[in-house]
Amino acid sequence: MVELEFSVLDIAPEAYAAAPQLTARLRIQEKSGTAVHAMALRCQVRILAQRRGYDADEEAGLLELFGTRGRWPTTLKPFIWMHSGVLVQGFADSVDIDLPLPCTFDFEVAAAKYLNSLRDGTVPLEFLFSGTVFTRGAAGFGVEQIPWDRETRYALPVAAWRSLMDAFFPNQGWIRLDRDVLAALARYKAVHGLISWEAAIEGLLAGAGDPVP
Repeated sequence: MVELEFSVLDIAPEAYAAAPQLTARLRIQEKSGTAVHAMALRCQVRILAQRRGYDADEEAGLLELFGTRGRWPTTLKPFIWMHSGVLVQGFADSVDIDLPLPCTFDFEVAAAKYLNSLRDGTVPLEFLFSGTVFTRGAAGFGVEQIPWDRETRYALPVAAWRSLMDAFFPNQGWIRLDRDVLAALARYKAVHGLISWEAAIEGLLAGAGDPVP
């Protein structure tokens, strides 16, 4: 029976991806001496939000997610960032592989909202592994499931995520609007002769007494 151990060596922005992506460099070790012919690896990545501190600026950005600081003992909990998977070629003893971590800058997604609120330090991540392992068996090959307790942790530098977003969306962000609201905003933009969506929103903020800094 295979005995697998996983560790994350590094996580870095993928420079040549078509969409924003971090790449986790994983090391998989097989401890029992069994040769692995192939592996269909699945991974759930969770953010352990309660395992780091937050300054006053970060607290303001986290208000919508976790409420006021007084509520954090009950609201600041781990949450899922993403699911990912990769096919692993055969190996003996150990192998290093790349696990893709596709990212989004959509502020309707809790993880993007959380990560954008952080200024520095690291993001405590937990990787939970599952999947299928193919080995040599009595009938030519054997099939085993990766135990559900295979996991590891990694502290992702906030700077790595920010550099990825800056590369794809320099000084930009994304919000989703209802079509009727978008149509109303378009009318406001046209009536006032504004040349950009930013100018339209800045005008509305100024009218509400909350101009953009």
